[in-house]
Amino acid sequence: MGLLHHANYLTFFEMGRTELFRAQGGNYRRMEELKLYFVVASIQVKFKRPARYDDLLTVETSIARESPAKLEHHYEIFRDGQLLCSADSVIACVDENGNVQRIPSDLANITGV
Repeated sequence: MGLLHHANYLTFFEMGRTELFRAQGGNYRRMEELKLYFVVASIQVKFKRPARYDDLLTVETSIARESPAKLEHHYEIFRDGQLLCSADSVIACVDENGNVQRIPSDLANITGV
C-alpha cells in the first residue's frame, strides 16, 4: 500500500525514549549492569494521518509524568510540520525477575524523579 505499517511507530517511540534518556545523561548499559530495565507497561497511540515509505519524519518525545518507579512519556511524530501520530506510554523500572523497582537515585536525577 506504500504506507508505513502501524507497528513501526512503536520502534520510533522506543528510539525517542532512548535518545531522550541519552540526552539527559542516562545510560542503558549501566542500568543493565544493575540488572534493572525499563519496560513498557502500557501504550496508547492515536493515528491522525498516514506516513509513507521514505518520508522524513520527526519524533518529539517528552516525559509527561514521573514517579519513583515509572515514567510516562508523550510522543508526537511529524512530517513537514504536520502531526501524523501521537502516543502516551507508561514505562516501569523492573529487576531481572520483573519486579517493580525504584529508579536508582543517580538515574532519577537524570529523569527528574
